[in-house]
Parts: sequence; structure tokens; C-alpha cells
Amino acid sequence: MRLDKFLKVSRLIKRRTVANEACDAGRVTVNGKTAKASTEVKTGDVLEISLGTRTVKAEILDIQDTTKKEDAKELIRFL
Repeated sequence: MRLDKFLKVSRLIKRRTVANEACDAGRVTVNGKTAKASTEVKTGDVLEISLGTRTVKAEILDIQDTTKKEDAKELIRFL
């Protein structure tokens, strides 16, 4: 799955366009490497997102095309 779509589905970032912009600005890394929005992610990858003064680090546990709001938190584990 594309990184920008996963960020939206997992609700780490609210909109896909915002996820796209964050990736273009170099604020998202996958396994320690700066990632583009089109980067393919898989289970086990570690994401690090810098938003403002906060940095969020999470591991991907599952990948789904769509989820309900309640189930979105089961896709990732915060580190």
C-alpha cells in the first residue's frame, strides 16, 4: 500500500493530501529513510512522522484498504 494512503487509513494524518505534503517536505521516514508518498509500506515497517514540535514513531501491524474509526488503532503500535 502507498505510504500516503496508509497514513490516512490508519488516521495518523487526517487527509491524504496532507499526508502527501508531509512526505514531500521530508517529514516522514520509513525504517530510518526519508520516504516519498508513493513508497510501498508493509507490515513490520517503522514510521516516524515529524509534525510541528512532536515526533510520532509507530510500527505497522496490519494493512487494510479501509477501516472504521474504532479499528484504525489496531493497524499500528506506537513506539
